[in-house]
Amino acid sequence: MMKIYRYGEVSNDEIFARPDMKTGVEDVVADIISNVRARGDEALFEYCRKFDKAELTTLEVSEAEIDEAFDVIGDFRRVLERAAANITKFHEKQLRNSFIINDEDGIVMGQKVIPMDKAGLYVPGGTAAYPSTVLMDAVPAKIAGVGELVITTPPGPDGKVNPYVLAAAKVAGVDRILKVGGAQAIAALAYGTETVPKVDKIVGPGNAFVAEAKKQVFGIVSIDMIAGPSEVLCVADAKSDPRHVAADLLAQAEHDKNASAVLVTDSMELAEQVAAEVDRQLKTLPRTEIATASIENNGKIIVADDLRQAIDIANEIAPEHLELHMDNPFDYLDAVRHAGSIFMGRNCPEPLGDYFAGPNHTLPTLGTAKFSSPLSVDDFVKKTQYTYYTRDALSRVYEDIADFADHEGLHGHARSIRSRFEDDPE
Repeated sequence: MMKIYRYGEVSNDEIFARPDMKTGVEDVVADIISNVRARGDEALFEYCRKFDKAELTTLEVSEAEIDEAFDVIGDFRRVLERAAANITKFHEKQLRNSFIINDEDGIVMGQKVIPMDKAGLYVPGGTAAYPSTVLMDAVPAKIAGVGELVITTPPGPDGKVNPYVLAAAKVAGVDRILKVGGAQAIAALAYGTETVPKVDKIVGPGNAFVAEAKKQVFGIVSIDMIAGPSEVLCVADAKSDPRHVAADLLAQAEHDKNASAVLVTDSMELAEQVAAEVDRQLKTLPRTEIATASIENNGKIIVADDLRQAIDIANEIAPEHLELHMDNPFDYLDAVRHAGSIFMGRNCPEPLGDYFAGPNHTLPTLGTAKFSSPLSVDDFVKKTQYTYYTRDALSRVYEDIADFADHEGLHGHARSIRSRFEDDPE
């Protein structure tokens, strides 16, 4: 049964404990990256044989394979297209405009918003193939105007890529799809090979090897985040249906044995009902082994004095997904400061956001919602600023600038400014 804590009666260390994220794969990943840098495609084919049990003659997914994928998925294409439309509608609102300021004589300043030239999307394969992640990562990149959008994803032993992933990539407008998985895919995107282009940014989830590879290549390329296990925190009042709350907790618990499912409530009665309901539902959940381990490792129920205190606890945990099980969730929205994505009310379970609603599901985990944000169009653009002064405009301020530089001990900076006026014939 899920552990129940009354807030204030146990240490905060127990209340706010997080999963241990040590993986011990650093050296293995470093070797893979080094090998890919040195041997390029040859290393990728070798790793494909070793890890994916697939013999490939090309890394590229062909148009024929994509057409075949659409045949396989049938009517599910309609679902992909509806989800993509919702995601597009939401993310188009995130577009930033360049700006210019010229309200003083002789001075022009501005900022250009420029899409990245190339971006790489990593998509897991096998049983963890997520076409939803393809849409969530690719649609914002296309809206941003990325020049070339590339997916890397591992093939199965038959050399084929999951058809739902292929179809989602086509719906989202991905330019190329490459049959490469694991840390070797991240290395290839970061450094480039004969087939895989070197990109400016890598986004997308993966296992411990993928996460470690992203960490090691950061600085050579940009990355979205180092994602931890999936998390949900439900704030629920006494009127909440324990069946729904338990189902929402288990929806995250089934992701991973390290996933975190937490309930914070103002009702001990609801806490006990949800704990019993989780036990009941676990017995019939297909991924019961994974979900049971998650609940035993990281599941907890915290009983707060009231819902305001429950929100304070949620802010301290800063969960990836925050559900507000109450009739008046908008009354509490302003009080929520730290969460990746907020699901409002009794009819807004987190899977709605995973697949369909429109807001992004690539979210900060492990408390990083205190300082980072969901994946967005902003992740695929960069800003460049510019400044223009006429001589007259510079003459009005050059003494202040030189004085500033002198006070910092950077006399060359001061000379750079003063040299334009010291021998002024006027």
